[in-house]
Amino acid sequence: PESPAIKTIKYLKRVKKYVDKKTADGHQNSNDVSDEDDDADDMTGSMPFSTWVLNQDVKKENPLQFRFRAKFYPEDVAEELIQDITLRLFYLQVKNAILSDEIYCPPETSVLLASYAVQARHGDYNKSMHTAGFLANDRLLPQRVIDQHKMSKDEWEQSIMNWWKEHRGMLREDAMMEYLKIAQDLEMYGVNYFEIRNKKGTDLWLGVDALGLNIYEQDDKLTPKIGFPWSEIRNISFSDKKFIIKPIDKKAPDFVFFAPRVRINKRILALCMGNHELYMRRRKPDTIDVQQMKAQAREEKNAKQQEREKLQLALAARERAEKKQQEYEDRLKQMQEEMERSQKDLLEAQEMIRRLEEQLRQLQAAKDELELRQKELQAMLQRLEEAKNMEAAEKAKLEEEIMTKQMEVQRIQDEVNAKDEETKRLQDEVEEARRKQAEAAAALLAASTTPQHHHVAEDENENEEELTNGDGGGDVSRDLDTDEHIKDPIEDRRTLAERNERLHDQLKALKQDLAQSRDETKETQNDKIHRENVRQGRDKYKTLREIRKGNTKRRVDQFENM
Repeated sequence: PESPAIKTIKYLKRVKKYVDKKTADGHQNSNDVSDEDDDADDMTGSMPFSTWVLNQDVKKENPLQFRFRAKFYPEDVAEELIQDITLRLFYLQVKNAILSDEIYCPPETSVLLASYAVQARHGDYNKSMHTAGFLANDRLLPQRVIDQHKMSKDEWEQSIMNWWKEHRGMLREDAMMEYLKIAQDLEMYGVNYFEIRNKKGTDLWLGVDALGLNIYEQDDKLTPKIGFPWSEIRNISFSDKKFIIKPIDKKAPDFVFFAPRVRINKRILALCMGNHELYMRRRKPDTIDVQQMKAQAREEKNAKQQEREKLQLALAARERAEKKQQEYEDRLKQMQEEMERSQKDLLEAQEMIRRLEEQLRQLQAAKDELELRQKELQAMLQRLEEAKNMEAAEKAKLEEEIMTKQMEVQRIQDEVNAKDEETKRLQDEVEEARRKQAEAAAALLAASTTPQHHHVAEDENENEEELTNGDGGGDVSRDLDTDEHIKDPIEDRRTLAERNERLHDQLKALKQDLAQSRDETKETQNDKIHRENVRQGRDKYKTLREIRKGNTKRRVDQFENM
């Protein structure tokens, strides 16, 4: 009969085949991401075959769920995650670890990572589609971060959306990669923690990761105190609960610690062997298989990029056409407004001319009346001249009438002069009105002959296409490959924020924005440790460089004295 191990291997092969088929069916188009994609590291669904697993001592669920997790983390995600499916599954694992607080992530970094997660899931921000409440059901931030800030769901969503807009044009796979490039600089990223004790019996944490072994104090998983790179280790072994690490430096004492259970030592041994092997393999030329895989990945990425560029060209052409159409519509609206203004000016000019004509008529009537009164006055003067011999009373009466008539004539003369001045002013206004009338008539004619619709011609050159198995027990020892010429990668390693000024500024701006709503009473121990590390200018790689200084003996002695 087959052993359980053989059955498990066969079963997992069938599971892999099933998952590959589902993956191929669900990802024919890299831009089609379903709502369940964030749980893609869970294999949920009925199996198309009977299994013996259900007969084992596992939680009885229907369907039975498996969570596949990467055991070993890469040193540099940009160099080692070659295929898109690997990138995607690893991204989902790291994102889940951050959201569940397995990996501590400061608030400002959490918001920036959330914006990349939204880009990876939904693609480019679209104002018409992605309205308020669109992200309400997405799990984007650690609950700790939400609890520590006095912000509503809408405010969180708006903050994430503001940064999401910055990623326009970024491929979903590139957004996942950017997420991981930021996440790998987090202190707890890729570290497997184990409870251990030194010879003094002090409770400590052992951290095993892609770069080596680190020792942490019991209340601080962010800041290692002692570090040993893989290049310094030549042998690892354990006997019962005692674990022994032999350095390359034969003058240095063995690095010894104690685990609470033998099973933990088996896990530590397996992780150390795997991480050390990968550490050494990275520093050798790529195998033929890896070279072919990288070449294929480059071809697929180039093809995807070309398709993306074609789509962008088509979208740009469409946007230009829509912009031209909008310009024509705006111009037509402007011309209609100008036509309305011209009609108004025309009516005002016509009213001005009518008023002037009325004024001229009144002026002519006043002149006629003045002429009549002057004739009457002349007649009176003539009579006065002829009636020299009339009596004194009649003469006095006539003189009085003449004086009255002279005053009336003077009054009329003054009125005529005033009306004459008014007429001259109105004539000037009429000239201006006639000029405006001519302009208005010309504009009205031009507007009335402009076509109401325009055909936007397409440019002929524009693109139209839419675009581990442990040992059984007893003493176990493993020799590790060594190379004294290997340089510790930490010496030249810098965080992405330190190398990228734009990212540094983004995180700084986010930190300032969130500080206004921060509730310091809800700070965790990790928050306080992180803040103190930032205050002292420490980051992940600066700390690792610091704790690896000095010879191996000094660091082993330091461990024993903790």
